[in-house]
Amino acid sequence: MEHLTLGPFTRATGTVRLPGSKSISNRVLLLAALSEGETRVRDLLDSDDTRVMLEALRTLGVAWRKDGDDYVVTGAAGAFPNKSADLFMGNAGTAIRPLTAALALQGGSYRLSGVPRMHERPIGDLVDGLRQIGAQVEYQGTEGYPPLQLRPSTIRIDAPIRVRGDVSSQFLTALLMTLPMADGPGGRIEIEVVGELISKPYIEITLNLLARFGIDVQREGWSRFIVPARSRYRSPGEIFVEGDASSASYFLAAGAIGGGPVRVEGVGMSSIQGDVKFAEALNRMGANVMAGSNWIEVRGTERDDGRLNGIELDCNHIPDAAMTLAVAALFAEGATTLTNIGSWRVKETDRLTAMATELRKLGATVEEGADYLRVSPPTEWTSPAEGIDTYDDHRMAMCFSLACFGPVPVRINDPRCVGKTFPEYFEVFGQVAR
Repeated sequence: MEHLTLGPFTRATGTVRLPGSKSISNRVLLLAALSEGETRVRDLLDSDDTRVMLEALRTLGVAWRKDGDDYVVTGAAGAFPNKSADLFMGNAGTAIRPLTAALALQGGSYRLSGVPRMHERPIGDLVDGLRQIGAQVEYQGTEGYPPLQLRPSTIRIDAPIRVRGDVSSQFLTALLMTLPMADGPGGRIEIEVVGELISKPYIEITLNLLARFGIDVQREGWSRFIVPARSRYRSPGEIFVEGDASSASYFLAAGAIGGGPVRVEGVGMSSIQGDVKFAEALNRMGANVMAGSNWIEVRGTERDDGRLNGIELDCNHIPDAAMTLAVAALFAEGATTLTNIGSWRVKETDRLTAMATELRKLGATVEEGADYLRVSPPTEWTSPAEGIDTYDDHRMAMCFSLACFGPVPVRINDPRCVGKTFPEYFEVFGQVAR
């Protein structure tokens, strides 16, 4: 399917059971692989990114099997059986970054590569951190980017490891997830974050999951983390993967724009994912929001014209879900300004430029800065004959599905790219949009 035309629709209502979180799924798979014992993973996301991680683990000699809807992973107790492998990681940042760090401590020879866009996504700050402790990591293409070649090395930690926090939180996550396997002076390893740490909620997810696998990381604010050295990851036996809070944002926004009620199940007040705070942003825009421990429900605004209110928001706490706000801004009164979103530029595509380009196609006035986006809704909607380009980026496709609640039909190009995290997205969306 080369393109999909949606709408125009006038109403959204229904209940959606969310697929598992990508961020949690790939973290859990790697931690289960590093653990002692067997881990039963329930509600694992079935998508391109998790398949990449599962295939990589199998290539490394980690045994896993499908048991009904569950995945059962037999941990390797910190040591992957295979000490040589060529791993293709697609465009899965949540897989290649922590796996690179884990492999650097394995004493083997490994090559990691991906699709062309992966070779444009920076990994240099993580590599710099690993080289500080003696890891031999070589770039096989452009300096600072995959593909990578890792060679056997002697790991030595005698000083705090410094890593930049202002490009991607996944670099810190990778170190936090794998350094417990290393030896450190006094039985502890310190990580210092240089600069402001972005996407802090994703680090919260990492720390929460590490605790589930027996690793207690201490932190001093968001600038210093103390990891217990020579630790053993212990399987919790069974672990459930929450529904994906980023994916929830599209349906919650649909409820706000299309009147609702739209309820998502699988995430709620008890979620460990920062993107659940997207519901608070919708509330600020005038939508009616209700939530329980495992569900969130959104209805439209009380305004007579049904429009949302434009807002200004620092989006550091909801970096992925903030993209959904950019499209919701089409349905707001006044401009919406999203700040602190520079990390968009190093995702599956340069999302800042991509979002600005495609919003303009619909008639919006958009100001794009280095780390912000200001969106004023269309005075007259347009339906571009060439369609909305998605840049092989699942979130671009899902975000722009919301434009179908405008007065014109919207053509989404390459809708299959949603397979990265939510292969059935458009089928599920079609059950809500009327």
